Amino acid sequence: MSPRAGLTADRLTEAAADLADEIGFENITLAALAKRFGVKDASLYSHVRNLQDLRTRVALLAGGEMIDRIAVAVAGRAGKEALAAFADAYRAYALERPGRYAATQIRIDQTLIADTPALRRTAEITYGMLRAYGLAEPDLTDAVRLLRATFHGYCALEAGGGFGAPRDVQKSWERAVDALHVALTDWPHEEKTDDD
Repeated sequence: MSPRAGLTADRLTEAAADLADEIGFENITLAALAKRFGVKDASLYSHVRNLQDLRTRVALLAGGEMIDRIAVAVAGRAGKEALAAFADAYRAYALERPGRYAATQIRIDQTLIADTPALRRTAEITYGMLRAYGLAEPDLTDAVRLLRATFHGYCALEAGGGFGAPRDVQKSWERAVDALHVALTDWPHEEKTDDD
C-alpha cells in the first residue's frame, strides 16, 4: 500500500459510512471501498479484518453519531417533551443518513457492547428519557422495545414511500408520538404470578 493513500481504520470506516448512504448499507463491499481510494482490495486488510469487521465499525460509528444527535435534542427536557425530541432526532437521522441508519440495525457482538461507549450511552440516554414515566423492569425493557419498533417501522415505511394516504406524514408522526406518550404514562404493569 502506498503511504500516500493515507489509509487508516477510521478513514476507511468513515468512507464506508458515506458509501452506505450513497448505495445502501447492504451494498458495501471491500472492492467498492478500495476502488474509492484507488487501491487494491488487499490494501484494506491491514486496517480491517474483513467485510463483517468493516460493517461493525460502520454500525458503531453510526450509532455514536445518532446518539450524539439524540442527546443534544433531549438535553434539559423530560416527559413528553423529551420523548418528542428523542423521536424527532431519531427520525431525522434515519431519513438523512439512510445507509448509516441501516447499519445501526445490525446485531452487534455482545462482547463489543460493553466496551463501546456509544452503545452504553445509548442505553443511558434512552432509559434516562423514560425515567420520567416511572417504569421499572421488566416494563422498562418492554417500553424501549415498543419505542424502537415504532420509530424503526415508521422510518422504514416513510423512507420506502410506504405511506400513500393523503394525510400529512409529519402530522401522523406527531400523533404517533402523542400516542406513545399516552401509552407510557398509563403503562399496563405486568401482574406478578407465583412463578415470578
